[in-house]
Amino acid sequence: MTRLLHISASPRSQASESLALADAYVAAVADRPDVDVEHWDLWDGSLPGFGPDATAAKMAVFGGAEPMGAAAAAWERAIAAFRRLDAADAYLLSVPMWNGSIPYVLKQLIDVVSQPGVLFGFDAESGYSGLLTGKKAVLVLTSAVYGQGRPASFGIDFQRPYLEWWLNWAGIEDVTTIEFRPNLVTDQADLLRAGAVDEVREAALKL
Repeated sequence: MTRLLHISASPRSQASESLALADAYVAAVADRPDVDVEHWDLWDGSLPGFGPDATAAKMAVFGGAEPMGAAAAAWERAIAAFRRLDAADAYLLSVPMWNGSIPYVLKQLIDVVSQPGVLFGFDAESGYSGLLTGKKAVLVLTSAVYGQGRPASFGIDFQRPYLEWWLNWAGIEDVTTIEFRPNLVTDQADLLRAGAVDEVREAALKL
């Protein structure tokens, strides 16, 4: 059984282009008995915060100590979120571009689960090593204004390079990225959307 975790970062529900593309991916695997799909809506309130207590816990663990008191409780919440992530074999991330980058709730997830000894290891001489090995990910990225070939006044892409870097850093080397960026060119949006749907369906066949 392949456990697919769909992580959605858009709060726009049925109006979301990234969610619509992710739905096409999920629909393509829905009838497969060997695939179990879980949807993690990052806006559903289940994601813990990562404030002073959690930061204190992280630094304690980094230094080889055990978190205590409120820090320990915050650490347990972060580890529970990581376990939900780690339980999956494959990931589908549907992500709109916000201000050149990613929605803050997705950055919150990344900061919560990126913990020493669970998502990454560290060596003073060799640096970081990702621990989420043997998994794969599909990124579905959308933007309404930014697009390749447009001048910087239409935005700069910190969305794709950051997410691909983080997945690789976490140990996930098998990453497929699908983009839908109509660039406000309304007469081509339907054609570009159809092409993106074809890409997500093709990616689903490789799950």
